[in-house]
Amino acid sequence: MKCVLVILLFFLTCLSHCKIDIEEVDEFDEFEESPITVRTDSDLIFNEKLPPVMDKIEPEVTVEDDDEFEHFNDEEEFEGFDTERLHVDDKDPKITIASVPVPFHTKWSSYIMEIFLVMGIVAYFANFFYGRSKNARLADIWFKTHKSLLEDNFSLVGDDGKIEVESSGIIKETESSYTLWCSGRTCCEGMLVELKFIKRQDLATVFNQFLRPIKDEVHIKVDMNKEDMDTFVFCVASKKTATRYSKEMADLSVFCPERKPGANYGLTDSFSVLSELGEVSSSILDAKTVNYINKYSDVLDCLHFSDRYSGFKSNDDTTVATKLPTVKKVLIFTFTIPTDKYSNPQEAISAIYPLMSFVFQCMERIKRLRISKEAKSKAEKNRLRVEEAFLKTTHAARAEAAAARKEEKKRLEKERILKEDPEKQRKWEEKEMKRQQRKKAPRMKQLKVKSM
Repeated sequence: MKCVLVILLFFLTCLSHCKIDIEEVDEFDEFEESPITVRTDSDLIFNEKLPPVMDKIEPEVTVEDDDEFEHFNDEEEFEGFDTERLHVDDKDPKITIASVPVPFHTKWSSYIMEIFLVMGIVAYFANFFYGRSKNARLADIWFKTHKSLLEDNFSLVGDDGKIEVESSGIIKETESSYTLWCSGRTCCEGMLVELKFIKRQDLATVFNQFLRPIKDEVHIKVDMNKEDMDTFVFCVASKKTATRYSKEMADLSVFCPERKPGANYGLTDSFSVLSELGEVSSSILDAKTVNYINKYSDVLDCLHFSDRYSGFKSNDDTTVATKLPTVKKVLIFTFTIPTDKYSNPQEAISAIYPLMSFVFQCMERIKRLRISKEAKSKAEKNRLRVEEAFLKTTHAARAEAAAARKEEKKRLEKERILKEDPEKQRKWEEKEMKRQQRKKAPRMKQLKVKSM
């Protein structure tokens, strides 16, 4: 009995070891690939050797034929090659391809570039629609706030006469620029209001706003009648704006090259005054106006009154102007909208509402202002001096332009004569030749001597 038990235990132990080995082998069955059987040229080997090719004895006399394919029959040319065709098995080779699972990455780290690209596109369009709607809302609030005041001072508000609009109102020029034209008032031809907002729809401008902050601005330009404004150039602006205007603005750089501190006239230190005539400065900057400017010094950027306004200087140095630029008598006001101080757009627009009344007060004051004879004579001399300097600097350009016009006139005349009649052409050429000879001939004076 003990022997039977020992034998049974032995067989059980052997079976258990065999089972473990089989399981270990089965674990790696899925990684084994079936062999790929490909028949190559090495299989095409023949056991029997072909008999060696015996060299033929060439005859002493050979006759050359004209067969162009004779060299293919020359056995010496192909020594070492079998002359009989090898037997090739026509059966296609058997190829077994292992089934490999397609790699599919489920980790988000594999799509970082795509994620950032999609996020950038979404952020750009979201900022575009948000910035555009905010600028449109600011323009609409400004117009609704000032509409009643504008209608009280102008008979026509919101129609520039250039395009047909269904309803009068503010006109959208770009996503960040709006314009409004008003006309129908004494002492002026009209008033143009430009709302220049921050380009909130541009993502690059939004990022640049953190480095170099800019503000929303309101530009008001009043075209005065010629008889309702005297001869002078005057400007009150913040120091930064005054420095830029004195270099870039055509009339201020010529007639008001000197910048004076605003403290000399009772203004805050943040302002500078540019004036052609001292009499005009004292007349405009009275106590009431100075107090008004100081009260709104944080939103008032520039007051520019000029009878010689022609805009900014031309940056193109290649072209030389041959005539004086067209000038106008204008009043220009620049205000900033304090959107950074007020979270509510309505409050920001209401903060600059009194400045529109200040514009109409300045219009009436300039209409009544008349300078003395001495000041007017000085202003006229300044304008004559500027005109003479301009004519001197542009003399060569004007002479060149006149010569070009003369040559063009001659060319047109010649073309006209050529088209009419050959006889007229011959006469014209003779006339032109005589004229050139007279021009080249030396000039001599003829003196008459009276006899005694």
